[in-house]
Amino acid sequence: MGEVMCRNLVLKGDAEVVGYDVRPEPLARLAPTGVQVAESMSDISSRCSIVFLSLPAAEHVREICLGDGGLLENCADGTIVIDLSTVPPALAQELNTKFAVRNIAFADAPVARSRHAAVDGTLSIMFGGDTEILERVRPHLACMGTDITHCGGPGTGQVVKILNNMLLFDTCLSIAETLAIGERAGVDPQLLVDTLSKGSADSFALRTHAGRAMLNNNYPTEAFSVHYALKDLTYALEIADETGVEARAGKLVREFFNRAIEAGLGDQYYPVVKKLVEGNS
Repeated sequence: MGEVMCRNLVLKGDAEVVGYDVRPEPLARLAPTGVQVAESMSDISSRCSIVFLSLPAAEHVREICLGDGGLLENCADGTIVIDLSTVPPALAQELNTKFAVRNIAFADAPVARSRHAAVDGTLSIMFGGDTEILERVRPHLACMGTDITHCGGPGTGQVVKILNNMLLFDTCLSIAETLAIGERAGVDPQLLVDTLSKGSADSFALRTHAGRAMLNNNYPTEAFSVHYALKDLTYALEIADETGVEARAGKLVREFFNRAIEAGLGDQYYPVVKKLVEGNS
């Protein structure tokens, strides 16, 4: 996701873009678009007034921000750091507090929708932070997304994104069950999806995850995997515990994700849980 978002910053924006990744391949692919390659995070800190992060998990964000040679240590006063990753709200709030001591602005701005949306620059971006910072970075966010929602203060963007994913995962499991029941009852799966999408059961998950993945048993490893889905669901269930909500549906989905990983499906696109519902794994 980070690679294509970076590409859109160059192709749709007018700012000079400097990129850094621990892997050389994404930077090599971005070089022809005009992305300049940084040698290290220290290099990014010294060259950039606005830093966007797109990282796999909370531990990576913490290390990049707070670790030795990280952003907190090296960014200049007045730098803006925007985290596009999905991490626990508590971490976003912690980073906001620690960066503020050094006069560095921080906000969380996790993204939603598919990889296709990331490529097209039509992501949904959920912003948690000060309005002034949002308005300063809005032109850059608009290169990556078409819907930018100010969710509130630090950490609220993460809350909304994480709950978005929990609801999506819950829905996908329900769709998998629906397809299994319908097919065993003698209904053509494609007809079932097409018909449901015309009524009150319609949803983004039905049209995309069912239509593109479940109907064709297409669960590529380069898509959002069960491992990543379980990470986000774990964050959601932590919020549920903190707020005193049972979240039984989410816990059931967690059970399926864990079973998928035990079955060797962890690296596949997460709607692969349909195989478990069907009893095929």
